[in-house]
Amino acid sequence: MKLETRKEEIINTATKLFKEKGYSAVTMRDIAKAMGIKAASLYNHINSKQHILTDIIISLAEEFTNGMKTVLLTDVSNIEKLKLIVTLHVHITANNTYGMASLNNDWMHLEEQLDYYLELRDTYENNFRGILQEGIDNNEIINSNLEIMLFSMLSTLRSLYLWIPKKEDLNTTELSDNLSHILINGINK
Repeated sequence: MKLETRKEEIINTATKLFKEKGYSAVTMRDIAKAMGIKAASLYNHINSKQHILTDIIISLAEEFTNGMKTVLLTDVSNIEKLKLIVTLHVHITANNTYGMASLNNDWMHLEEQLDYYLELRDTYENNFRGILQEGIDNNEIINSNLEIMLFSMLSTLRSLYLWIPKKEDLNTTELSDNLSHILINGINK
């Protein structure tokens, strides 16, 4: 097992505090106190709280973007691509519940990287939208309001970070399968 570097420890501690209190309410002193060190020591590893937030959000956004690229390259039906997207969200969220809180709630606090983040998010959503549209065009998915489908699926997937930590015996494969079934097939009998 790889040992956590001091920078990773700082980022992980900050990520938890950001989820608990919100980015704006957390200070570098709070992070240092949670780690049991002096605030000045943080600056040996991290330039600022903004850099911590940027690291958290951009790394997750890039992970989603790279995952979507992989999904787009697969030679499967659009329904199967949607299932792969659900699995992508479940796995990333299960491994980063605290970071997902920052991604969803604190992205607007990004400074230098805000445009880059928005570009990643827009590209991701457009690719998701494209899969849905192709599914409609290929008669795999009902011809209904595309934006409502996208909103419904993404809202559920983006809020997984709130639900997953409450599940002690989480089986990500089972969750992905069940979530895919509900999101794609609905709840009709």
